[in-house]
Amino acid sequence: MPTPAARTEDSRRRSVLESALETFARVGYRGASMQAIARAARISRPGLYFLFESKEALFREAVSHVLSSDLDAVEQILADDARPFPDRLVAAFDRWAGRYIGPMVRDVPTVIADNPDLLDDAARAAPARFAVLLTAAVSVEMGNGVVVAQTLNSVSVGLIHQVATREEYLERLRVAVELLT
Repeated sequence: MPTPAARTEDSRRRSVLESALETFARVGYRGASMQAIARAARISRPGLYFLFESKEALFREAVSHVLSSDLDAVEQILADDARPFPDRLVAAFDRWAGRYIGPMVRDVPTVIADNPDLLDDAARAAPARFAVLLTAAVSVEMGNGVVVAQTLNSVSVGLIHQVATREEYLERLRVAVELLT
């Protein structure tokens, strides 16, 4: 069992990673300075460098952290048999993509896409892992699971480029889920 100090350190690190990702999303990778990230995280610049050796390392870990958290949440959402299957699908897509639609968060996927050389293998593999989780869940519920999962994934990608708000994304995704399930 982790000590209270270790839990505090882990919590602090997660908080810094989330502040860093918000800063990268707001001003882009190139525009984000370690000083600005430290300010957003309410930590000193030397303290930030103590936790992360460089902006590249911080970016890489921030992206890996958010993708890993999202995929873990998606896995739990899809496995929750207490909820109706269509609701689980919508919630899984909301966690994977929907929460990144809107004024301040729209740039998170763009920053990730614009800096692929800074990502680790786990971050590059995340979309494929989402597809595997989705396909497995849909296949349990339906005979044509692979086709339905691929189609829903394509709908989600298209909606990301067509809608301005998370609410609109979810509304239209819900229609697609109802039509396909």
